[in-house]
Amino acid sequence: MTRVESNNNAGAAPGQSGAVTDTQQPVEVVIVTGLSGAGRGTAARVLEDLGWYVTDNLPPELIGRMIELGAAADPPIRRLALVMDVRSRFFTGELSGVTEQLRGAGIRTRVLFLEASDDVLIRRFGFARRRHPLQSDSPDGTLSAGLTAERARLAPVKGAADLVIDTTELSIHQLHRKLEEAYGAGAPAALQLTVQSFGFKYGVPLDADMVLDVRFLPNPHWIPELREHTGQESVVSDYVLSRPGARDYLQTGKHLVDLTTTGYRQEGKRYMTVAVGCTGGKHRSVAVAEALGERIGADTGHVAVDVVRVVHRDLGRE
Repeated sequence: MTRVESNNNAGAAPGQSGAVTDTQQPVEVVIVTGLSGAGRGTAARVLEDLGWYVTDNLPPELIGRMIELGAAADPPIRRLALVMDVRSRFFTGELSGVTEQLRGAGIRTRVLFLEASDDVLIRRFGFARRRHPLQSDSPDGTLSAGLTAERARLAPVKGAADLVIDTTELSIHQLHRKLEEAYGAGAPAALQLTVQSFGFKYGVPLDADMVLDVRFLPNPHWIPELREHTGQESVVSDYVLSRPGARDYLQTGKHLVDLTTTGYRQEGKRYMTVAVGCTGGKHRSVAVAEALGERIGADTGHVAVDVVRVVHRDLGRE
């Protein structure tokens, strides 16, 4: 687990463009395609959470250039996900040629195809209240005809796919887990936790998933020798954490975070913010946020959390 320090506040075709093939850090490409409404957007978000750089409907002739630019970036982009729908020029017969060129350049290339039953796709389009991309081209202009045309057009693509996932019976979380198993590089994607102190007089953070209120503790602001110090200094943190109930509250807070982050990870969520508040965000909340982050960061057995950040939104604001 990583404990982050607290703070206060157009190219050539693939295979002909010099695409990077570093043997130490090989480039990977996954082409995400499939039927409209089968979950391409969800797959794109999952892959992004897993560390893939995701681009939508990139023209085939720019893929090699994209790989070159990614390799030159800081840090380099080594995992590229290309999301393609039926309107892409990939489906004019170029897909097999593109994948062969990429693989010939030493780039691991995989094709993910997502599908679902017609009745489920029709229901999803109804919920989204949008038209199918091929619906207007069908003789009768119906959604069913659009789906039929799309299935026919994508049949060769499905046949060439490395992985086909039928999302008919899958929930978003189940699809997330399947993609994590296939493209997560063998390591379970953990959760990034931010512990943020704040002052209630400035408002509760809008992105907080959990709020801990430490205003029940005596306020160092009313002790003249502590007033000018902050919760990051031992003279204040020792005082705050030695007050009756402080350590019990801290331990209870950590237990709640442990339970929640474990559940979040199982549900496919990858980020969580725990907000710790006092009146002004200078003494009590800062001290408790630092202590909570330290306890979680030191828990080597906590497999659900990968990175812990401690930030202080309102420190110095007074």
